[in-house]
Amino acid sequence: MSYVIDRRLNGKNKSTVNRQRFLRRYRDHIKKAVEEAVSRRSITDMEHGEQISIPGRDIDEPVLHHGRGGKQTIVHPGNKEFTAGERIPRPSGGGGGGSGSGKASNNGEGMDDFVFQITQEEFLDFMFEDLELPNLIKRHITGADTFKTVRAGISSEGNPSRINIIRTLRSAHARRIALSGSSRTKLRQAKAELARLKLEEPDNFGDIRKLEAEIARLRARIERIPFLDTFDLKYNLLVKQPNPSSKAVMFCLMDVSGSMTQATKDIAKRFFILLYLFLKRSYDRIDVVFIRHHTSAKEVDEEEFFYSRETGGTIVSSALKLMQEVMAERYPVNEWNIYGAQASDGDNWNDDSPLCRDILMKQIMPFVQYYSYVEITPREHQALWYEYDNVREAFPESFAQQQIVSAADIYPVFRELFQRRIAT
Repeated sequence: MSYVIDRRLNGKNKSTVNRQRFLRRYRDHIKKAVEEAVSRRSITDMEHGEQISIPGRDIDEPVLHHGRGGKQTIVHPGNKEFTAGERIPRPSGGGGGGSGSGKASNNGEGMDDFVFQITQEEFLDFMFEDLELPNLIKRHITGADTFKTVRAGISSEGNPSRINIIRTLRSAHARRIALSGSSRTKLRQAKAELARLKLEEPDNFGDIRKLEAEIARLRARIERIPFLDTFDLKYNLLVKQPNPSSKAVMFCLMDVSGSMTQATKDIAKRFFILLYLFLKRSYDRIDVVFIRHHTSAKEVDEEEFFYSRETGGTIVSSALKLMQEVMAERYPVNEWNIYGAQASDGDNWNDDSPLCRDILMKQIMPFVQYYSYVEITPREHQALWYEYDNVREAFPESFAQQQIVSAADIYPVFRELFQRRIAT
């Protein structure tokens, strides 16, 4: 029998490459498992990995083996239970046991299933692979928090410890050649004439002395040129270059009036967390601003935003006004990518809904990357929804609205809000 032995050395990160190849091969199985996990798990647990099970029949690999070939003699053992022509009864216990165990496993997986774990990063990759942030623009940050020192060429001024010796000597040599060029030419001509006179006219002492004096003068002139001048000094120039980091701010607006139950707030919280996880994958720094409102709006922390109780009516425009004020005060549009997410049950004073539309269209939408509105209610849409329809028509690429009835609708609605746009 022949054996094939792979003696190649394992390269660095070879296992990583093999794992990526495996994930690509069984993408459909993993994608289905991730979608099932999303439907049954809390949004707060989305940062963890997942255990994936692949049926054994789907992981069969082709096997190379020797053909039977030649002449073989085989003796089959007999048996005392069956005779020729009898039917063999079907095994009891049904399928699903795998490996001929005759019984199903207690966790619903066949015994032959291949089970492995995917990491948090892989889980989120599969969960977000079909999604993208609309109008994702990485703005240049003028006031970056971090800097890196980089070489920026050669300078004539600098720290003596950073002097570039080669460049300095090259500059000095070029300067000496430029300043002494004419003198060296005259010196060569004088030396040639002196040699001619000594050979042809050795008795012409007057011209010989004049040429010797001229040669001495030219040599002295050349020697007076300094070997190194301050003009020649060259330094390595190092500068601090801003290390740009993309920054985003996420505004979370939620109605906390008496009509918003705790169950409705929990659904809104899951949507906000999912949006935060999505933004976190695209930006290095994310600020989250929580604005809650009933008849008046207030910027609060996360605990108060989700769990404090309020009573009374609803004026949505108060939250939009506060959002515009915070944007103008703390988040200039030339430095920040601004995202807005609003959750409500749709209730609002009828006279306030047109005002919400005007604030969004004139003071918020021209400056944000994306704004999403989710209405968490099983009821029919009210006046606020229809006013927001006008905003969506005016800003179709940066404004979206969807209705959520139960927690199971969060992920489908999220995918609908942030689905990848197909270029036309």
